[in-house]
Amino acid sequence: MNLTENIRLALRTIRANILRTILTLSIIMFGITALIGILTATEGIRGKMLTSFSEMGSNTFGIKNEGQVRRRGGPKRRRKSENPPITIQQANEFKRVFQFPATVAISEVANDIAIVKNESKKTNPNVKVIAVDENYLKVSGQSISDGRNFSKTEIESGSDVVILGRDVVAKIFEPYDTVVGKLVSIGSKKFKVTGILASKGASQVSSDNQVLIPVQNARYSFPDNTVSYILNVMVHDPQDLDLAIDEASGILRGIRHLRLGDENDYDVAKSERLADQILDQLKYVKIATVVIGILTLIGAGIGLMNIMLVSVNERTREIGISKALGATKRVIRIQFLTEAIVICQIGGIAGIILGIAMGNMVGIFLKTGFIFPYVWVFSGWAFTFLVGLAAGIYPAIRASNLDPVEALRYE
Repeated sequence: MNLTENIRLALRTIRANILRTILTLSIIMFGITALIGILTATEGIRGKMLTSFSEMGSNTFGIKNEGQVRRRGGPKRRRKSENPPITIQQANEFKRVFQFPATVAISEVANDIAIVKNESKKTNPNVKVIAVDENYLKVSGQSISDGRNFSKTEIESGSDVVILGRDVVAKIFEPYDTVVGKLVSIGSKKFKVTGILASKGASQVSSDNQVLIPVQNARYSFPDNTVSYILNVMVHDPQDLDLAIDEASGILRGIRHLRLGDENDYDVAKSERLADQILDQLKYVKIATVVIGILTLIGAGIGLMNIMLVSVNERTREIGISKALGATKRVIRIQFLTEAIVICQIGGIAGIILGIAMGNMVGIFLKTGFIFPYVWVFSGWAFTFLVGLAAGIYPAIRASNLDPVEALRYE
């Protein structure tokens, strides 16, 4: 009996036990769907994140204090180190002294649980208020979709002006409202809207659920003596990034009065390093997905083995007839192995198709284009083959070892 005939016989047997087979196929299918789907979605998320960080530029770095205890308006957090905060005086001095061909932006999170109101409408208490200077949008890779950025005069005088994120606008204004020029309340204080941030989409955490105010304004609107400011630097020539970091570190050490043998009491982070740190977290998602998928398929393999053993008992007389007509042990083993592998392959192929479809739904949402994870598709197909082979070996051996005389007498 050739392979084609074995496959046809396996399909006939599957149709004869359709309900039992569907249950086993479902376990295999859902296991592969979860495996391929999550891995496909992860690739889409990874691609979107890489695009987002490339938009920020590979020529940026940030300087911040890792010893910050808390953010304004938020709960206290455990201290990572005993580093003193970067004060507004130090930040302004750095911006003045740093003469490297680069753009320096000063910012800090003034409040991360703020409520923004417009007349009777208000947001949830989860809006992030970021105090910024006139260079913040350029260095952070953000842009204005409507209105304008803060002027240097507004920054220096600490004017009561605000730039709103898209999510904030959607919650407190109607779609047909003219937003620029309107007054909104942040806490108990009124601010005039000068602009609306262009949406960064789902790839940027909370980027649309934020508002920007002048950094000087935050000092008296959200007073806090423990706040630490962040310095973001965008170098004009990416090749000069390391040189700029060295010069910036030297200047800041002088501003913070560090002696020659003292370690830096601040952290310098390249944008690409931040991307690497976040992308590394996706590895754990992949590992967890693979483990869950493998465990699911092992469970499906055990269920398939049980079905095949039941099938051996139900087809004992059929096996006896086949042996009486000249079928060898090898033919019987191949027949049962083929049946187990075919069941797994049908479930695996269905799972791969569903997984790619589900994973690309995330890709469509993130606008990353169609993703086909060739390696994982092949791996999923190969693993279902191995599961079918492993699940069918013992039933196939048991069927091939049946005594033909006793099998023919079986009722």
